[in-house]
Amino acid sequence: MKKVKWGVLSTANIGMKKVLPAINKSENGEVFAIASRNLESAEQAAAELNIPRAYGSYEELLADPDVEAIYNPLPNHMHIEWTVKAMEAGKHVLCEKPISLDSREIEDLIKLRDKTGLTVSEAFMVRYHPQWLKAREMAQGGELGELRNVQGFFSYYNVDKNNIRNRKDIGGGAILDIGCYPVTTSRFIFGEEPVKVASLLEYDPETGIDRLCSVMMQFPSGQASFSVSTQLIPYQRMQIFGTKGRLEVEIPFNAPPDKSCRLFLSRGEFYREEHKLMDFPVCDQYTLQAESFVRTLKGEQENHVPLEDALQNMKVLEAIFRSGESGRWEDV
Repeated sequence: MKKVKWGVLSTANIGMKKVLPAINKSENGEVFAIASRNLESAEQAAAELNIPRAYGSYEELLADPDVEAIYNPLPNHMHIEWTVKAMEAGKHVLCEKPISLDSREIEDLIKLRDKTGLTVSEAFMVRYHPQWLKAREMAQGGELGELRNVQGFFSYYNVDKNNIRNRKDIGGGAILDIGCYPVTTSRFIFGEEPVKVASLLEYDPETGIDRLCSVMMQFPSGQASFSVSTQLIPYQRMQIFGTKGRLEVEIPFNAPPDKSCRLFLSRGEFYREEHKLMDFPVCDQYTLQAESFVRTLKGEQENHVPLEDALQNMKVLEAIFRSGESGRWEDV
């Protein structure tokens, strides 16, 4: 099987530590080139991960005719610019979330995708993990009874003022960094879009980023709520409630590539619950994401996370920010 050759824009930590090793483990792709604004950094990264080609600028990488697909892990405010440039160079693009800071830019990106016929996707790796595929199957298949509620929490602790996640001017903050995960997974589980949201946002007085956020979302079929923070003890959990059962996702977002993940199914009355444990074999969700992306660009399957999905997710995030400012429910 001829593997698709990936090019990577920047030596960002998420790429070096998680995504690039995962791509190299995939059956249908390989990391072929990496670029940095500093050639020495690119060459060092290439040597570390045995990447054949290194470039001292993003433009040089995009000009490489052997590179077929681009992975874009640049800071949030640079996602759209370099995704567009990659598409103009004829490359398929897998871009880190959020793919844009403005839903209108995603609408323009959809038009460019339709014009070029290229595959472009937002990198929500959780959508490919078997635990989430099973959770959705159970929730929508009636195993929990009538699906009514999804609840979640996601947090970590980071007060480094120089960290890009704490830079408001380039898209830092809790909602864009991690709040997008309970939004996308709630939408995934319900299989529909929220109609309105309400939020309470607390901002860091020094950096200006949203550091503690609580959100409620009204769906046609039920409700979802979650809290996220960039300045609390690290924790994550998602729960799905139906009229006949409750499903708990133990490690919903940072599923490890070297240990199994678990779902807990509970039925019955409180303190008399019947529990069922579902254990999933070890897998790397980033590898599964890369393989699915390549199958999509080859026309072997439909895209799991098309730009239309990215657009809907961003519209929810925008409504969350509007609600935080207005103090009212906001339509999505």
